[in-house]
Amino acid sequence: MKLFDELKWRGLIKDVAGEDLEAKLNGDPITFYWGTDPTADSLHLGHYSSLLTAKRLAKAGHHPILLVGGATGLIGDPRPTAEREIIDKEVLNKNLECIKKQVGNILEGKAEIVNNDDWMKEFTFTEFLRVAGKYINVNNMLDKDIIRRRLETGITFAEFAYTLIQGYDFLHLFETKNCILQAEGSDQWGNITTGLDLIKKITGKDAYAFTMPLVLDANGNKFGKSEGNALWLDKEKTSSYELYQYLVNTDDKMVETYLKIFTFLTPEEITDIVKKHEAEPHLRIGQKTLAREIITDLHGKEEYEKAVKISEALFNGNIKDLNYEEVLIGFKGVPTIDTSESTLIDLLVNSNICSSKREAREFLSSGAITLNGEKVSDENMVITKDIALNHKLIIIRKGKKKYYLVKLV
Repeated sequence: MKLFDELKWRGLIKDVAGEDLEAKLNGDPITFYWGTDPTADSLHLGHYSSLLTAKRLAKAGHHPILLVGGATGLIGDPRPTAEREIIDKEVLNKNLECIKKQVGNILEGKAEIVNNDDWMKEFTFTEFLRVAGKYINVNNMLDKDIIRRRLETGITFAEFAYTLIQGYDFLHLFETKNCILQAEGSDQWGNITTGLDLIKKITGKDAYAFTMPLVLDANGNKFGKSEGNALWLDKEKTSSYELYQYLVNTDDKMVETYLKIFTFLTPEEITDIVKKHEAEPHLRIGQKTLAREIITDLHGKEEYEKAVKISEALFNGNIKDLNYEEVLIGFKGVPTIDTSESTLIDLLVNSNICSSKREAREFLSSGAITLNGEKVSDENMVITKDIALNHKLIIIRKGKKKYYLVKLV
């Protein structure tokens, strides 16, 4: 299967500019670019799908340029609902360095990484209007979907002009690096067409572009920090275990779509996995394959194996199989209690795990309290470092789902 056909099969092409784009992608090496603004110190899973598309093009022999928007990040791409908050320059620069490193790792050092502030800072306001603003019709800008949707609630001039800067980025890379193709998420189509327009009017030449559909979850929500459901690519922000848990719990109806988008498995391999998954969905073969491929590509085999180990230990109640770091990862976000030595019943009541000694005794007598995966019933049991994991941690479970992380101090 040739590159263009594979991209289509994987559902990675939505909008297209350039009649012979297919021939360009299937032919001799070309230079292309994908861009993002450093609005956080990590990219998220929504970005990852686009980065993998860039990686696919690179594996096919094309040259990737990854643009990190030091200039555009100071303004903020218009959102459908409200204006983005202005980011402090110092924060933006820190984010920029983090993302450059992250992108470099994902693209295995094969991407040329550029910052649009390097050329935008050379312009005065009037010079930029002469170079770019002179060639873009306001009526066309008003007709762009994202701007049109914001007109009713209001849009600032800075946001309105954002498309001019991104459009000029494409022109600049076209002229200086022979970059003839831009590939972005479908929400960037309006900005992409501004670049195509500038290139045509200023150079008289045609450029190419295609967009990828935004990746949605089973509820139709996109992955992104503005949506409040970001799965960060930085394992210090979203651990491999958290990512594993999300992926193995993926809705069955999304498995095939995600395997096509997020993995480098061949069409034949994906077809085989989907058949096995549909035959025995309870085994979650598709979800586990998805988790293995994504986590291994992002963080390596060791991180994937650690995520599986933590998941299996917690599922089977074998908490004692985990080390100190793994316990903290597995129970990130659960209520944490600092305590000194005390009896079990005092710990349960004083830490508000149980509302009273009477309630605590009821839970203990019914076997509904576990310490480090083992049921306990002795209310006078003394909680000491000798029974703690690594002499530091105790995991208390009340009932079936309520967990508490106890740190002995």
